[in-house]
Parts: sequence; structure tokens; C-alpha cells
Amino acid sequence: MRKICHITSVHRYDDTRIFIKECQSLTSEYETHLISPGAPSGIENNIHIHGIEKPANRIKRMTEVVNNVYKKALEVDAELYHFHDPELIFVGLRLMKKGKKVIYDVHEDIPRQILSKAWIAKPVRYSISKSFEVLENYAAKRFSAVIVATPHIKKRFLTLRSDVIDVNNFPLLKELSSPNHSQVKKNNSVCYVGVINKIRGIFEMVGAMEYTESELLLGGKFLSENDKSLVKEKEGWKKVNQLGQVSREEMARVLAVSSAGLVLFHPLPNHIDAQPNKMFEYMSAGVPVIASNFPLWKEIIEGNNCGICVDPMDPKEIGEAINRLVSNPEEVEKMGKNGRYAVETKYNWETESQKLLELYNRLLN
Repeated sequence: MRKICHITSVHRYDDTRIFIKECQSLTSEYETHLISPGAPSGIENNIHIHGIEKPANRIKRMTEVVNNVYKKALEVDAELYHFHDPELIFVGLRLMKKGKKVIYDVHEDIPRQILSKAWIAKPVRYSISKSFEVLENYAAKRFSAVIVATPHIKKRFLTLRSDVIDVNNFPLLKELSSPNHSQVKKNNSVCYVGVINKIRGIFEMVGAMEYTESELLLGGKFLSENDKSLVKEKEGWKKVNQLGQVSREEMARVLAVSSAGLVLFHPLPNHIDAQPNKMFEYMSAGVPVIASNFPLWKEIIEGNNCGICVDPMDPKEIGEAINRLVSNPEEVEKMGKNGRYAVETKYNWETESQKLLELYNRLLN
């Protein structure tokens, strides 16, 4: 088997897109390796995992860890490398100089994302964003291939090269739904599972609970201890069941008892045209979605009649949407089935993985 290697300096080794979807889809045809900080070295699900020391802070991640990733990549000596983090652009270029094939996997619209990074001082965000965009554009023209996670990001990279492929981060058909899923009794609850921070709507979600008698099942990790302390002071926190970090199996159980899943990102440049994985995961599990009323999201949610779109900055409107669904189990069932059907016919990883395999076969054969 020909040897390929995925590399990341940021993500956990068991990241959903990298490990569960992309790497596992490739093992049937390629000897698949993965380099990731803090990973347990060994073989799991036919993937050869190479752990490197986890960084103590962001600066060490961008310097020491990036350098260690490059060294480990040379040790693996694969024919093709597939990297997932913008800070690894120079690693990718160095591997190209070694005669390797290199794929850049663009998960986010990074230049727009930089504009909302709280840890970057506001006065310099714009200049950093523009400088990074120049670097990314330069590098993207030189890699063997560029994969992007959404059609919106694809439009930007198509101005640089004509062979950009969008491999959407859609859910696996069988992971979050089961044959007896519809028989599970819904609780008087809604859920949010994912990264928890201000710009993903945690304050509005908790605020919405003041307008409802429902419970919010909250799974995931707070990125900011300050946000965590402040949101716990809100009256709506009394109706929050904080679950902490949940496994994929636990997530499936949470979704099974929820009347709706919340995706209430703030209207920021990097959010408006994004395709949040959790939106499609809720749909995959047959759970209606209460989502931000961005045009693209409305097209997906309302176009498939699988949820309700609201102003993500208005807790009262969010609360009213929660009340509408929790008090109407027939509508919940109908919307849930519609979402599941949309995933089965359009928004699934099984279809997207074929694009990935076709690209690998073209580059290596």
C-alpha cells in the first residue's frame, strides 16, 4: 500500500473531520498515518498514529510544535502529506521542496476568522488578516491540491487555481441515528453540543431559557473561564444541565432526547457563510434545528423544513422558538424526519468521501 500522512498541530488526534471521517475513509486504499500533538502513538482503526509533545501555550504550538511536526513528518516518509492547520503552511512548502505531494485542507475562512479573534488586539487584526491572506494565496497556488470545507471558501480559492475541491464536513449516516431513534421519548429539553464561547451564542442561549420552562442540555468545553463565570450569573442558568465534554456516543444519547438542537452563532464574517458541522449532525439525528437566520442557513433549514431560523442576538425570539417546538411534538417529529431525509439524500459524508478518494487516486496514480 502507498503511504500517506495527515498532519495537525492544533487538533486532537480523534478529531471528527480528520480522524473519524478523512483518515478512516482512506485506510481501505492507503497506509494511513496521522501526526497530532498529545496523541497516543500506536495503531487505531488501521491508522498509524504518531504523537508529539502537546504545547504548553499558543506560542510554543506555533514554534516548537510546528517544528516537531515537520521532523516527525520526515521520519514517517510518506508519499503524500495532508495538513489541516494554517500555521503548517511553511511545513507544507518545505515538504514540497523534498519532492512530496502536499494537500492543504482549509477548514475555515481564516482571514475573516482573524477579524473576530479575541486574543488578537483589535488595532492589528485587519493588518494581520490581510498579511495572512497574501501568504495563504501564495502558498495555495503551489500545493499539489487544495481541499476546502465549504462552497463559500471554494469560491475564494477558485480565483487562485481551478482544481479546488470542496469536501464538506457532513455527518456519517449511521453515527448519530439508530433504527429505533424515533421511538425514544423526547424530554422537555433542547441541546447545544460543541465549543462554548460568546460568539457561538452561549449568553443568548442561556438568556433564552428565561422565556421557557424547558431545560438546556449543554455539552462541550468553555473556551473562556471569564465567559463561564459571567454566564452562570444569568437567571437562565438555573435551567441549564451542564454536561461537560461529551463523547460521540454520549452526544447521540443527548440528541435522542432533545426536541431541538441550537446553532446560534453571532453574525460575524466567518460565521455567515459557514456550514457548522453540528447543524448537520442535529439533522442526521432527526432533531429539528433552531439556527441563526443567515441567508445560507435559512436556505438549508427552512428550505428543507427541518427547523426554525431566528435572530441569534434576541434571547426572547430564541425562547419562543424553543417553546413552539417543545409544545408541539408532531412538528418536532415532522421536522426531524425532514432533516434526516435531507442528510440521507444530500448532506452526508459517504458522498463527500468519494471526492476525497478520487483526489488521492488522481494525485498518486
